[in-house]
Amino acid sequence: EVQLVESGGGSVEAGGSLRLSCVVSEKTSSSRCMAWFRQSPGKEREGVATIYTGSSWPDYLASVKGRFTISQDNAKNTLYLQMNSLKPEDTAMYYCAASPEMSDFVVGVTKTCPGVEHEYHYWGQGTQVTVSS
Repeated sequence: EVQLVESGGGSVEAGGSLRLSCVVSEKTSSSRCMAWFRQSPGKEREGVATIYTGSSWPDYLASVKGRFTISQDNAKNTLYLQMNSLKPEDTAMYYCAASPEMSDFVVGVTKTCPGVEHEYHYWGQGTQVTVSS
């Protein structure tokens, strides 16, 4: 069982910044893929950024590369998404997600965690990000 709690969302003007946090609670510490997804009303959920808790290997949705940074603090069991140069199209509900346990060997095949929804079994409640023009 893995529990995720996000925070840090809010309303900002275009060009502003926000940092999202996701506190991870699990029975035993395991290496797994972590990700940030987002969803706007009427649209499908899309992967924004992923990271492997074992060896990192961060990856990003093309539209956020250079603006967003995913990171982790293992000591605090916390995942972060630093969002800079925010655009109105970034407006969405942002969700923290965790995959089942994954080995370094498996993830190392591509050296990236997948950004597809079905690979993630654990989800946070979401935090709203609104960017005004």
